[in-house]
Amino acid sequence: MFRLSLILSTALVVTACAGTPPLATAPDLDLPDAYVSAPTIAGPQHPDWVVALGDEALAGLVAEAMSANPGLGVARANLEAAMASARAARAPRLPSADASTSATIRDVAVGSSEVYSAGIEVTWQADVWGRISDAARAGAFSAEASAADLAGAELLVAANVANAWFAFTEARLQRELSQRDVDTRTRQLEIVERRFVRGVARSSDVRTARSALASSRAALAVRERNEATTARTLQVALGRYPDGALEAASRLPDLGVLPASGTPEELIARRPDILAAEFRLAAAGYSAEAARKALYPSLNLRGLVTGSAADPSDVFSSANLVESLTASIVAPLFRGGALRAERDRTAAAARAQAARYVEVSLAALREVENALQSDRLLAERVAAQQTAQEEAAAALELVERQYASGVGTIFELIDAQTRLIQAESQLISARRDRLDNRIALHLAIAGPFAASDIQ
Repeated sequence: MFRLSLILSTALVVTACAGTPPLATAPDLDLPDAYVSAPTIAGPQHPDWVVALGDEALAGLVAEAMSANPGLGVARANLEAAMASARAARAPRLPSADASTSATIRDVAVGSSEVYSAGIEVTWQADVWGRISDAARAGAFSAEASAADLAGAELLVAANVANAWFAFTEARLQRELSQRDVDTRTRQLEIVERRFVRGVARSSDVRTARSALASSRAALAVRERNEATTARTLQVALGRYPDGALEAASRLPDLGVLPASGTPEELIARRPDILAAEFRLAAAGYSAEAARKALYPSLNLRGLVTGSAADPSDVFSSANLVESLTASIVAPLFRGGALRAERDRTAAAARAQAARYVEVSLAALREVENALQSDRLLAERVAAQQTAQEEAAAALELVERQYASGVGTIFELIDAQTRLIQAESQLISARRDRLDNRIALHLAIAGPFAASDIQ
């Protein structure tokens, strides 16, 4: 008994002294104090980046997606499965108990006899080297990684809904622009036909105007199709049936100054995919430790209480009970190299997770730097495109007066109208691209949003 107590005490000391495995530690990254592309002046970080985008309907759509998006249902189920696996990984640290019962009837020459037996067996493996605890820690970190995956999935769904909503809004604006172009081309054709009847315009002018109108109608059909397609894309993200019956916003919101983006160090400590990679690295490190310690001897305790009797009521009488307690040390001798192979595999998997952690972190930092720099360039693009649209509108007005007075040609009129439509279309696209980039920034810095708390 003294020897058993000594072994158990030693096991507790060894387990208590076990530290964090080297393979479970995230590599250090050389990070600057601030983002290189960060603007000198930035606004405060809004507590809800979805609301900060300035679209009244968007917050409600994101909240709907948080409860109905099928992808989030998958992520939540994966988290539940990981939490159950973590509980299963903790179970071997506790004793296990099994009960058994049997009845035997034997036919012999002098008659038949009946024997009834029952027993309870309790087994426990002492965690001498901390192998079982390491496996339990690996399960716990895997569950933490799944929780981070869920947070990342919520953030991604919110961003996808915002992108889809603004794509739908742009599609509506582009379709309305094409409709206005068709209406304008129709009026221009009527003017040319009247001039032709009066003998002022040539037949080639009529055919040219008709060709321009047909091209505008073709462009309108393309944009009508695009509007319906983007509506269905948004409906799927919301968990709705994609019937296309959805009303887009009448305008794209105006963006303010960039919000404060924090620091690279804060990003590493906050972004869900980086946290998930760090948790998986920790889990892989503890799994590698558990595989290494599987080569060591194990201490097993087995307690058994059994009873047997000819009468079932006498099975548990003290006279028929047999009690035993066994302590054994089991050391693996030959497994065909399986244990060493598992040790090497898990160690390599941990090193791969360390590289993956660095890869995910650098990709996240790149996304933030790209979004910060792109915001400035996209703002310049929007301003330049606004000027192009205004100048094209003024040019069209001038050409229309010239054509009406007989100075301008039909080709100049069509060209001026085409340039205006292109300028307006590119302005809409530029404003939408800047919105997409702002969403990408909030996604990259893992900005907070209230709808993430909705289940």
